[in-house]
Amino acid sequence: MYKVIPWTTDLDLTEFYIHASKKGYENNLSQKTLIDCFNNEKHKQVWILYYNNTAVGSVAAHSFPEMGSDSYRIAARTCVLTHLLPTNTLRTRHQIVTHQHVTSQFLIPTCINWCPPNSNMYITSNDNSAGSQRLVHKIFAPAMEETGQMKRILEMNYRGTNQTVWQLYPDKFLEELTKYPRWY
Repeated sequence: MYKVIPWTTDLDLTEFYIHASKKGYENNLSQKTLIDCFNNEKHKQVWILYYNNTAVGSVAAHSFPEMGSDSYRIAARTCVLTHLLPTNTLRTRHQIVTHQHVTSQFLIPTCINWCPPNSNMYITSNDNSAGSQRLVHKIFAPAMEETGQMKRILEMNYRGTNQTVWQLYPDKFLEELTKYPRWY
Protein backbone atom coordinates (compact mmCIF):
# COMPACT_ATOMS: atom_id res chain seq x y z
CA MET A 1 0.00 0.00 0.00
CA TYR A 2 2.32 2.78 1.24
CA LYS A 3 5.96 3.05 0.26
CA VAL A 4 8.53 5.83 0.37
CA ILE A 5 11.04 5.97 -2.47
CA PRO A 6 14.12 8.19 -2.74
CA TRP A 7 13.72 10.58 -5.66
CA THR A 8 15.57 9.80 -8.88
CA THR A 9 15.21 11.14 -12.39
CA ASP A 10 13.59 7.81 -13.31
CA LEU A 11 10.40 8.68 -11.40
CA ASP A 12 7.57 10.09 -13.49
CA LEU A 13 5.97 12.71 -11.26
CA THR A 14 3.90 14.45 -13.93
CA GLU A 15 0.55 13.66 -12.27
CA PHE A 16 1.90 14.46 -8.81
CA TYR A 17 3.01 17.91 -9.99
CA ILE A 18 -0.38 18.55 -11.60
CA HIS A 19 -2.23 17.65 -8.39
CA ALA A 20 0.18 19.74 -6.26
CA SER A 21 -0.33 22.70 -8.57
CA LYS A 22 -4.13 22.40 -8.35
CA LYS A 23 -3.87 22.36 -4.54
CA GLY A 24 -1.68 25.46 -4.57
CA TYR A 25 1.37 23.65 -3.16
CA GLU A 26 3.92 26.00 -4.69
CA ASN A 27 6.92 24.12 -3.28
CA ASN A 28 5.81 20.81 -4.81
CA LEU A 29 4.54 21.64 -8.28
CA SER A 30 7.70 20.97 -10.31
CA GLN A 31 11.12 19.42 -10.19
CA LYS A 32 12.55 22.93 -9.93
CA THR A 33 10.62 23.78 -6.73
CA LEU A 34 10.69 20.31 -5.14
CA ILE A 35 14.09 18.89 -6.08
CA ASP A 36 16.41 21.39 -7.74
CA CYS A 37 16.00 23.96 -4.96
CA PHE A 38 18.30 21.79 -2.82
CA ASN A 39 21.11 21.53 -5.38
CA ASN A 40 23.38 23.82 -3.35
CA GLU A 41 22.99 21.85 -0.11
CA LYS A 42 25.95 19.77 1.03
CA HIS A 43 23.72 16.83 2.01
CA LYS A 44 20.19 16.40 0.71
CA GLN A 45 17.54 13.86 -0.14
CA VAL A 46 13.97 14.06 -1.41
CA TRP A 47 11.54 11.16 -1.10
CA ILE A 48 8.24 10.46 -2.78
CA LEU A 49 5.40 8.77 -0.90
CA TYR A 50 3.35 6.31 -2.93
CA TYR A 51 -0.02 4.80 -2.14
CA ASN A 52 -0.97 1.87 -4.37
CA ASN A 53 1.71 2.92 -6.88
CA THR A 54 0.43 6.51 -7.13
CA ALA A 55 2.65 9.37 -5.98
CA VAL A 56 0.72 11.05 -3.16
CA GLY A 57 3.33 12.92 -1.16
CA SER A 58 6.84 14.22 -0.79
CA VAL A 59 9.35 15.18 1.86
CA ALA A 60 12.95 16.40 1.88
CA ALA A 61 15.82 16.66 4.31
CA HIS A 62 19.10 18.53 3.96
CA SER A 63 22.07 19.89 5.86
CA PHE A 64 21.24 22.97 7.91
CA PRO A 65 24.54 24.70 8.74
CA GLU A 66 22.68 27.79 9.92
CA MET A 67 21.89 25.79 13.06
CA GLY A 68 25.42 24.45 13.54
CA SER A 69 27.44 21.44 12.51
CA ASP A 70 25.64 18.09 12.43
CA SER A 71 22.33 19.89 11.91
CA TYR A 72 19.64 18.92 9.42
CA ARG A 73 16.38 20.45 8.31
CA ILE A 74 13.85 17.67 7.97
CA ALA A 75 10.24 17.52 6.80
CA ALA A 76 10.98 20.16 4.18
CA ARG A 77 8.71 20.20 1.14
CA THR A 78 6.25 17.99 3.00
CA CYS A 79 3.19 17.49 0.87
CA VAL A 80 0.39 14.94 1.08
CA LEU A 81 -2.33 14.78 -1.55
CA THR A 82 -5.02 13.64 0.87
CA HIS A 83 -7.70 13.47 -1.81
CA LEU A 84 -5.82 10.48 -3.27
CA LEU A 85 -5.79 8.58 0.04
CA PRO A 86 -8.50 6.41 1.61
CA THR A 87 -8.31 8.30 4.92
CA ASN A 88 -8.23 12.05 5.40
CA THR A 89 -5.92 12.68 8.35
CA LEU A 90 -3.90 15.40 10.08
CA ARG A 91 -7.03 17.39 10.75
CA THR A 92 -7.23 17.24 14.54
CA ARG A 93 -4.81 17.74 17.40
CA HIS A 94 -5.59 14.17 18.53
CA GLN A 95 -4.55 12.72 15.14
CA ILE A 96 -1.35 14.76 15.33
CA VAL A 97 -0.23 13.73 18.81
CA THR A 98 -1.23 10.08 18.27
CA HIS A 99 0.64 10.05 14.94
CA GLN A 100 -2.37 8.90 12.95
CA HIS A 101 -1.38 10.58 9.71
CA VAL A 102 1.07 9.81 6.92
CA THR A 103 3.52 12.55 7.89
CA SER A 104 4.30 10.91 11.24
CA GLN A 105 3.81 7.35 10.02
CA PHE A 106 6.14 7.58 7.01
CA LEU A 107 7.67 10.95 6.14
CA ILE A 108 9.26 12.09 9.41
CA PRO A 109 10.64 8.60 10.25
CA THR A 110 12.21 8.47 6.76
CA CYS A 111 13.98 11.77 7.45
CA ILE A 112 15.10 10.64 10.92
CA ASN A 113 16.56 7.42 9.49
CA TRP A 114 18.46 9.37 6.83
CA CYS A 115 20.12 11.78 9.28
CA PRO A 116 23.36 10.69 10.94
CA PRO A 117 23.03 9.34 14.50
CA ASN A 118 23.09 12.02 17.21
CA SER A 119 22.57 14.85 14.73
CA ASN A 120 20.34 17.82 15.46
CA MET A 121 17.09 17.85 13.51
CA TYR A 122 14.92 20.86 12.83
CA ILE A 123 11.58 21.54 11.18
CA THR A 124 10.76 25.02 9.94
CA SER A 125 7.33 26.61 9.67
CA ASN A 126 5.85 29.97 8.87
CA ASP A 127 2.54 31.77 9.05
CA ASN A 128 2.24 32.20 5.28
CA SER A 129 -0.87 31.01 3.47
CA ALA A 130 1.09 29.05 0.81
CA GLY A 131 0.47 25.30 0.98
CA SER A 132 -0.21 24.00 4.46
CA GLN A 133 2.55 25.88 6.29
CA ARG A 134 0.08 27.88 8.37
CA LEU A 135 -1.39 24.62 9.75
CA VAL A 136 2.08 23.31 10.58
CA HIS A 137 2.93 26.61 12.25
CA LYS A 138 -0.26 27.05 14.28
CA ILE A 139 -1.39 23.47 15.00
CA PHE A 140 1.10 20.69 14.23
CA ALA A 141 4.28 22.14 15.73
CA PRO A 142 2.66 23.53 18.90
CA ALA A 143 0.91 20.18 19.50
CA MET A 144 4.21 18.36 19.10
CA GLU A 145 5.87 20.85 21.45
CA GLU A 146 3.19 20.25 24.11
CA THR A 147 4.05 16.54 24.05
CA GLY A 148 7.81 17.15 24.29
CA GLN A 149 8.60 15.92 20.78
CA MET A 150 9.60 19.34 19.46
CA LYS A 151 10.66 22.70 20.83
CA ARG A 152 10.46 26.19 19.33
CA ILE A 153 14.06 27.41 19.05
CA LEU A 154 14.10 30.72 17.18
CA GLU A 155 12.76 32.91 14.42
CA MET A 156 14.96 33.51 11.38
CA ASN A 157 14.81 34.67 7.81
CA TYR A 158 15.54 31.50 5.88
CA ARG A 159 15.31 31.08 2.11
CA GLY A 160 13.74 34.51 1.85
CA THR A 161 10.94 33.84 4.34
CA ASN A 162 10.56 34.56 8.04
CA GLN A 163 10.42 31.12 9.61
CA THR A 164 10.15 29.53 13.01
CA VAL A 165 12.74 26.85 13.67
CA TRP A 166 11.57 23.91 15.79
CA GLN A 167 13.96 21.26 17.07
CA LEU A 168 12.67 17.72 16.73
CA TYR A 169 13.71 15.25 19.41
CA PRO A 170 13.88 12.04 17.36
CA ASP A 171 14.12 9.63 20.30
CA LYS A 172 11.01 11.12 21.92
CA PHE A 173 9.21 11.23 18.56
CA LEU A 174 9.93 7.54 17.87
CA GLU A 175 9.01 6.58 21.44
CA GLU A 176 5.64 8.31 21.06
CA LEU A 177 5.13 6.79 17.61
CA THR A 178 5.45 3.26 19.02
CA LYS A 179 2.61 3.91 21.49
CA TYR A 180 0.02 4.11 18.72
CA PRO A 181 -1.07 1.91 15.80
CA ARG A 182 1.38 1.77 12.89
CA TRP A 183 0.14 1.70 9.30
CA TYR A 184 3.04 -0.07 7.58
